[in-house]
Amino acid sequence: MSKGLKTALIIVGVVLLLAFMTFSWFRSGYDRVIAMDENVRASWAQVENQLKRRYDLIPNLVETVKGYAAHEKELFENIAKARTQYFNAKSVKDKIKASNQLEGVLSRLLLLREAYPQLKANESFLKLQDSLEGTENRIAVERKRYNEAVRQLNTYIRTFFGRFFAAIAGVSSAEYYEVPEAEKGAPKVKF
Repeated sequence: MSKGLKTALIIVGVVLLLAFMTFSWFRSGYDRVIAMDENVRASWAQVENQLKRRYDLIPNLVETVKGYAAHEKELFENIAKARTQYFNAKSVKDKIKASNQLEGVLSRLLLLREAYPQLKANESFLKLQDSLEGTENRIAVERKRYNEAVRQLNTYIRTFFGRFFAAIAGVSSAEYYEVPEAEKGAPKVKF
């Protein structure tokens, strides 16, 4: 084999190796941003599962409380309104907003038990309240997981190469599920 042919084979080998390494790097970065985006979507789906469970429990809780608190019409209307807004929401941002509205109203609903001692002793109410509290805990866990997935994706997208791969994959930053400032304090119930 001639020296020129050896040199040409070495150059071709190096070029092929560099092309393979570049392709592997590109594929790895692209796959990473896609996996992060899918993780955010899957995490949001879990939040929605728990929110749906909450919305399925609420009518039963409301009906139980209605018998004791017939004059709380506004509260029940706000629950129905928030529930409708959630199911009509088209985006994650709108669903988060509707869910946060409902959380404030639910807090007021659960505080009604203080004003109606006989409601505290009602077995149906207690079971529904326990179910709802368990659901709220699940929502909190899933919201934390969702926000963690959002943090990972958003952090990656802010890096130099992450921005590049996100643009190529058509992935944009995701919205955190945050509690509004107005609802961070303890709810107040007035009679």
